Amino acid sequence: MLKGSARAHTNIALIKYWGKANEELIIPMNNSLSLTLDAFYTETTVIFSEDLTADTFYLDDILQDEKSTEKVSRFLDLVRKMATCPLFAEVKSYNHVPYAAGLASSSSGLAALAAACNQALQLDLSDRDLSRLARRGSGSACRSIFPGFVEWQKGNSDETSFAEVVPSNGWENELAMLFILINDQEKDVSSRDGMRRTVETSAFYEGWLQTAPQDLASAKIAIHAQDFNKLGSIAENNALKMHGTTLAAVPPFTYWSPDSLKAMQAVRKMRAAGIPCYFTMDAGPNVKVLCLKKDAEKIKAKLRDYFAADQLVTAFSGPGITYL
Repeated sequence: MLKGSARAHTNIALIKYWGKANEELIIPMNNSLSLTLDAFYTETTVIFSEDLTADTFYLDDILQDEKSTEKVSRFLDLVRKMATCPLFAEVKSYNHVPYAAGLASSSSGLAALAAACNQALQLDLSDRDLSRLARRGSGSACRSIFPGFVEWQKGNSDETSFAEVVPSNGWENELAMLFILINDQEKDVSSRDGMRRTVETSAFYEGWLQTAPQDLASAKIAIHAQDFNKLGSIAENNALKMHGTTLAAVPPFTYWSPDSLKAMQAVRKMRAAGIPCYFTMDAGPNVKVLCLKKDAEKIKAKLRDYFAADQLVTAFSGPGITYL
């Protein structure tokens, strides 16, 4: 019996990844930049055993169906091949993240699975190679291997597409992100399907590809200079551009809900009143508010004018992979 356990935290992209250049290897169309956060995480244990006759996958103690298990098995096949290990595995994950609601559950889930397999099969992967492995399960998972600010280098092959830390002199510890949980239900259009439709049909997608590299370069300059307003402004603009591409897809779609718009307007109103804060959104209706740690409670109090207290979660900069 070979056993490994790991915890990975979610990351939220400030410069988004949207669209794949290679779907099989999950190589993105553009570089992205994220912040790993402490509030949401996944803990996963994997056991490879001669006693098993098939892979099994439990999520929060519930045995998963064939479709969910198949995705896990495809990933396990990768590590079995790396380790020349013929054994089936039992995977048990505990997800402290609402699933498939644009809260990056796949980033923490696949990063934790990759790390647990690394430990169980004694692969001794470097963090860079572990990020490459996690990427094969879910693109954004490659960024959850690392703490703080992280850049995913798109590369052009399995070997050259990986994540790495963006040096920040510890500035990430002065920041916070408020999650406005508008909807924790599974979304109508998955990230995977949404990306594919946008890349193939959106009239706005070329504009996204042309401007994303400059957004990323400007964000890294802002991090180096510890310029919060510049970083927040770039992140908010980048998120709006990403969501704009979905409106020009065929057929068009959006991840926004009426409450998403209400949250964005609340952030703009606070900013106009002199409180520095900026919103970002991923492939789901939930809104994240980037702010300075010292302003987090004040912003949270103002958001209670619009949303229930249990819809608001505060997150700070989080750690990379932890082996349990």
